[in-house]
Amino acid sequence: MTGLKSAARAAITRHADELIGLSARLHADPETAWEEHRAAAAVPELLERAGFAVTSAYLGLDTAFHASFGTGPTRIALCAEYDALPGLGHACGHNLIAASSIGAALGLAAVADDAGLTVEVYGTPAEEGGGGKIELLDRGAFAGVDLAMMVHPAPVDVAEARPFAVSHAKVSYAGKSAHAAAYPESGINAADAFTVAQVAIGLLRQHMPSSARVHGVVTHAGDAPNAIPEHATGRWYVRAETLAELAELEPRVLRAFEAGALATGCELTVEPESKPYAEFRADEAALAAYRANAVELGREFAQDGAASRMNRASTDMGNVSQVVPAIHPYIGVGSLPAINHQREFADHCIGGTAERALLDGATALAWTGVDRAAVP
Repeated sequence: MTGLKSAARAAITRHADELIGLSARLHADPETAWEEHRAAAAVPELLERAGFAVTSAYLGLDTAFHASFGTGPTRIALCAEYDALPGLGHACGHNLIAASSIGAALGLAAVADDAGLTVEVYGTPAEEGGGGKIELLDRGAFAGVDLAMMVHPAPVDVAEARPFAVSHAKVSYAGKSAHAAAYPESGINAADAFTVAQVAIGLLRQHMPSSARVHGVVTHAGDAPNAIPEHATGRWYVRAETLAELAELEPRVLRAFEAGALATGCELTVEPESKPYAEFRADEAALAAYRANAVELGREFAQDGAASRMNRASTDMGNVSQVVPAIHPYIGVGSLPAINHQREFADHCIGGTAERALLDGATALAWTGVDRAAVP
């Protein structure tokens, strides 16, 4: 075991400059969900050069890929995310996720024959709201995998993911335009419908479970002050502890949007942006192994507190964890007081501390894969 882990780490170290370069390249060129064409081409390049068999446009998804190395009985999957946030770039650090997963795969490939491994990398687009992993699951991905892993940047290290289940929806109101001063009685105000709905959601929060979350943005609500808005659109998320709790909460939120339509006379359309993201089911043995491996590398796990709450963020990796054993630890990039989804956090996803997190994350994941291969 010690020899295998040393060999895996040595392979990651040999590729360190290339991995750091990949991370920087992604960071400098952010692409949002389903538009990650350059990233989907760049991320598997290192794997292909190392002898992995790479399939682009995997399972019919243009910005997904699959890469495989080895023929051993234990199948270890690394998930590479590379989409960015609209308007914020890599303020969640997916550039580091991709590079650390590629690094872990290269480390495991170096010991695949001796450890009895098949190493797989799934390039998974559209985590930030599009549900890329769910689309892949629905098309047969991850079947038979013994362990799926990734590591996610955060302000501090936290081993266990405890994300909310979440649904994502596009909400639209259709009204009728008119001159706001001369013919106000002829208009039906789509922007007002959102105002009514948001007031109703605010009141609903008094009666939701304390763990539930409802939040969204109005993305368009008119073009000129003197023209009553004919169309208004927004994106809304509803989160709960579990998919079961989410299924109970969603209809109540929908009624708030229906109230906006009823009060104003608008027509309401609600379109899911993806299937709901599930809560996470961590593989306890793999989680314990990752924790021990990270400590061996000198990582320190945060105690409970505000800085460690990133482990509550929703992820479509939760859906993967419902199907195969999985872990989704968080690795600190020393960003405090900056936190995920702030511009300042994106700044912390490159540079020395981020590079150490990248290589430590890759190594800890690779070592955890070796540990899983040793399980009878």
